[in-house]
Amino acid sequence: MATIKEMVLKHHKKEDGTYNIKYRLTHNRKVTYINTNHFAHERQLKKNLSIKDKFLLSVISTEIAKYRMRLLELDSRLIHYDVKELANCLTQVEENNVIDIIAFARQYIAELIAQGRKGNAYPILTVTNSLCDYFGSQKVEIDRINALMLPDYEKYLRKERRFKRRNQLGNEVNYISKGLSDSGLHNHMRDLRTLFNAARDRFNDEDRGIIRIKYYPFKKHKVIEAPMTAKRALTIEQLFKIREFECVPGSRAELAKDIFLLSFYLCGMNAKDIYNLRKSNIIKSRVNYNRSKTSTRRKDSAFISIKIISEASPLLFRYIDRLQDRYSESNNFNKALNKGLKEIGEALGIHSLTLYCARHSFGSIARNECRFSKDDVGFALNHIDQSTRTTDIYIKPDWKIIDEVQLAVTRIIKMQDNNNVD
Repeated sequence: MATIKEMVLKHHKKEDGTYNIKYRLTHNRKVTYINTNHFAHERQLKKNLSIKDKFLLSVISTEIAKYRMRLLELDSRLIHYDVKELANCLTQVEENNVIDIIAFARQYIAELIAQGRKGNAYPILTVTNSLCDYFGSQKVEIDRINALMLPDYEKYLRKERRFKRRNQLGNEVNYISKGLSDSGLHNHMRDLRTLFNAARDRFNDEDRGIIRIKYYPFKKHKVIEAPMTAKRALTIEQLFKIREFECVPGSRAELAKDIFLLSFYLCGMNAKDIYNLRKSNIIKSRVNYNRSKTSTRRKDSAFISIKIISEASPLLFRYIDRLQDRYSESNNFNKALNKGLKEIGEALGIHSLTLYCARHSFGSIARNECRFSKDDVGFALNHIDQSTRTTDIYIKPDWKIIDEVQLAVTRIIKMQDNNNVD
């Protein structure tokens, strides 16, 4: 059983003749002391250093009563604590009730980046900056994010917003952001919910009865549903036009065209994975890699092996191990691709052309033109079917299935060549 009482230690006498009052916590025959902000003069103490001042006793008794009530609440969970941990539990509840969601967010972002999860960190950074703009402060108590605030915050996000940010040189730059669409609002509020959940995981300990964040605003306020994703698959004729599009040598458009085709030939490989490729990923004329988007969420680390077909080979060896010299990180590489593809799309009359169109096009042709099953198409795209996860544990991957899908899709494009020749 844990006990707590006030204590004045003789050797803690200060030069002004006062003593700092401590709370002695005893648990499992171990003792530790909790500091207080209270001091007593010798005239307020008895000869045995117990407190005789009635007013001081009433203040201290109130605080000790709170600690004892907390010990009663912990009840059977006390066995999980040693005396130091128990003291920390009691003082954190009393002293640190206010949680700054901005301070936590910046720490959380730093942790994600340290884990190599920049793709997860950047959306949280966007949310963090937006919260600072909305509240007009760099410090926001977490209880200000509640079911009453969230609808107004959504209205704020829907409107055009002006804000300042520091650029890579450290200079403040003025920006104007258009109001978010349904899709953008869904993503933003989803990321805010992710941040809030991370804070609950960090500060709440249900097993020990420590609940510092006692409410959940997203229970009442539902995140807007994401609209149906626009189909980004291109026609075979459009893919042929992109392949035949003439670019200025060395231009951003040429880079975008080459990477688009490389992604298509390699079963819809993502930009970040192309950026991260090294020659060490090439083994026996195959590209072996882990899909970065899902590698941390899958037991197989999203590993896949893609055959280097003749159409992909010159493009792959033109850029592998060289993209890092041109772009400092994959985000910058992706931005350059999108700008180059936008230029190509405008020239060819293809609306909203992005690298993801290569992935969508590969999957659509494999399914609709080549008539492969959805399972085989998903396997080639390195997806995982939640309904067959248990079955997948027992089945060894057969990369020849992907080879067959890849070959059939590229044949469709070659048939377009023959049609144009005729």
